[in-house]
Amino acid sequence: MQAYGQFAFVYDRLMEEMPYPDWIRFAREAWSRLGEPDIVADLGCGTGSIAIPLAQAGKRVYAIDLAADMLTVGRDKWESLPQRALPADAGSIQWLQQDMREWEAPEAVDAAISFCDCVNYLTEPEEVEDAFRATWAALKPGGTFLFDVHAPIQLARYAEEQPFTLNERDVAYIWTSDYDEDRMEIEHELTIFARDGEAEDAKYVRIEETHVQRAYDRYWLQDALHAAGFSKVECYADFAFEAPDPGSERLFFVCVK
Repeated sequence: MQAYGQFAFVYDRLMEEMPYPDWIRFAREAWSRLGEPDIVADLGCGTGSIAIPLAQAGKRVYAIDLAADMLTVGRDKWESLPQRALPADAGSIQWLQQDMREWEAPEAVDAAISFCDCVNYLTEPEEVEDAFRATWAALKPGGTFLFDVHAPIQLARYAEEQPFTLNERDVAYIWTSDYDEDRMEIEHELTIFARDGEAEDAKYVRIEETHVQRAYDRYWLQDALHAAGFSKVECYADFAFEAPDPGSERLFFVCVK
């Protein structure tokens, strides 16, 4: 696993099109079936794009990430919200720098989530198993664990479709990928040029990032979740409560302790 480093400070700009509302909608629908949580741990919370709306909706959130810079950006976003933007019954966020393979909350939580393919950053099966065990241990009895991963087919598609480029006034990037089919592992190399300020003579900062993700067979993931102690494990696909098929790009797991 690698921290995001300087990338954290341009992350929200580059992730503007990510379907954060769809992840929140999926969680809400799952919770409507399994029980509404009061205390939620957001594993791999990034800059808080899911944690903050959950807190605004009244949840007590533990926002957990390995990258200190991501947490700094998220905390600044949360603390800079005007009071009028927060309802009277708004919840709270505690930002915690922890590794999801061995995370702990200050108290047992009702639910844990890990969206935006964070689990794919665990590139060894033992790391995935550690994360599942840590999550099971942190949940209250009957608590829920929701997460999504890229299916193997999606990582192969990234490799087939690369390189990716962006060229806009404030930010540009070149993104290449190298896929190891045997390991179902992909290495992304990003060179990002981000404008440092709004002045006409503002310079561009160059940021180099390497991100490695690995996909896992969904049946192996289900077995690992059961082995960690989860009594109920269901798998869905692509933000819908429908069974995966061979073309599914993103797998969603709904687990109950």
